[in-house]
Amino acid sequence: MRRLPAIAIALLVGALLAGCGEGGAADGATVRVYLSAPMRGAEAAAGRRLCDEAREAAARGSGEAGLKLRVVCLDASGPGGEWTLARVGANARRTTEDSSAIAYVGEPDPKARRQSRPIVAAAGIAELGGVRGREAIAQILAAIRQGDASEPRQAVFDAQG
Repeated sequence: MRRLPAIAIALLVGALLAGCGEGGAADGATVRVYLSAPMRGAEAAAGRRLCDEAREAAARGSGEAGLKLRVVCLDASGPGGEWTLARVGANARRTTEDSSAIAYVGEPDPKARRQSRPIVAAAGIAELGGVRGREAIAQILAAIRQGDASEPRQAVFDAQG
């Protein structure tokens, strides 16, 4: 009987790592791009601008590849208002828990991205970093158009190499 919980956990992990499911994303499906940046403190204005740009670009490009693109903004700032490794890691892990996640727009700081990149890469999710919100969404949409729109997570991951 002890094997039953282990099997259930293995199946759940497999489903999470599968991304948009075995059959891929259906036409018109909603997929998510997670964005992690400081939303409080001295870096808040830049973080909110990154988020707003990404959301605006996603709204304009949504439906373009037969998918609805939604941006989920996560606060990477800790109690002092600056990003922390703990928050960055938590944001990356949260992204991997969403089977509709197709990309992760990493923190503006390269040190923070070194924390999040291995976490999302292990789940087959591409991380884009060091780019403006509009650029990130444009790259994601281009990857989906050039790749297999029914497998958007894989298309973006492959394009980001």
